[in-house]
Amino acid sequence: MEEALKITSQEAAARLRGLLGTRCLVFVGLMGAGKTSIGRKLAQKLDLPFADADTAIEEAAGMTIPEIFARDGEAYFRDGERRVIGRLLREGPQVLATGGGAFMNPETRAAILEGHVSIWLKAELDTLMNRVRRRSNRPLLKTENPEATMRRLMDERYPVYAKADITVLSRESTHDEVAEATIAATLAYFENEVPR
Repeated sequence: MEEALKITSQEAAARLRGLLGTRCLVFVGLMGAGKTSIGRKLAQKLDLPFADADTAIEEAAGMTIPEIFARDGEAYFRDGERRVIGRLLREGPQVLATGGGAFMNPETRAAILEGHVSIWLKAELDTLMNRVRRRSNRPLLKTENPEATMRRLMDERYPVYAKADITVLSRESTHDEVAEATIAATLAYFENEVPR
């Protein structure tokens, strides 16, 4: 029985790769939603390259994102983020994890929505806070009340993230389970896809 499930999963992955063609699968969502970890797992399952926009930005700038924010400010960072994501989207089919604010930029959002498949990893506040507390490299949460900041970001960003092609719930389950749910949701999206 387990072997049959594995074959089904592999067949689903192969089918999805074929449906993608030259498009990228692009994860959007708040910090802590799991875009990088789920993205890596999904790329592995689909046998596609994986790219993390934040890592690419740090490599291009030669400094960390908190350092970019501290030295040049958020507006400068967002402009560089837009350019890096644009370049990554042109590199062919892959799974791409974007930073939490990337989809808020109208130009970046348009580039993602025009020729690729966007996936909003949606998470509840408790899940996000449990995850982001594990790291100290979140410049937007360097506030007196990180939870209030996260709530504000959810209020501002969730209506925009909802414009993504697909929504997948990011819960306290394994990366494998969320990646499988993403494959299923993306296949369902292609079955109902309306040409843009």
